[in-house]
Amino acid sequence: VQLQASGGGLVQAGGSLRLSCAASGRTFRRYVMGWFRQAPGKKRELVAAIDWNGSGGYTYYADSVKGRFTISRDNAKNTVYLQMNSLKPEDTAVYYCAANSENYSVYDYDYWGQGTQVTVSS
Repeated sequence: VQLQASGGGLVQAGGSLRLSCAASGRTFRRYVMGWFRQAPGKKRELVAAIDWNGSGGYTYYADSVKGRFTISRDNAKNTVYLQMNSLKPEDTAVYYCAANSENYSVYDYDYWGQGTQVTVSS
């Protein structure tokens, strides 16, 4: 499985960005997909995750992004998205997408994308 993340950039506080993660593999629709972020000097954290069923299934959000970020997936396009609204300077980080091809956990992942930088200016 190969994951290609895109959509990062520089945005002012209060602005929006949409990250995309395109995945290879015929069984993408079976994968749990997640978005992580890592800021300088901080541990990597799980931001959002979505199970295989997409809008009809389970989603997870970190408390810090609830109500501002939305994860979604388009299984026909093998793509998962992270819509980020009302961005704050503390959202600045490298964002990674990840895939869990082995089970239904939203915390365990075996494939990782290359990361895309998100910078929010105050």
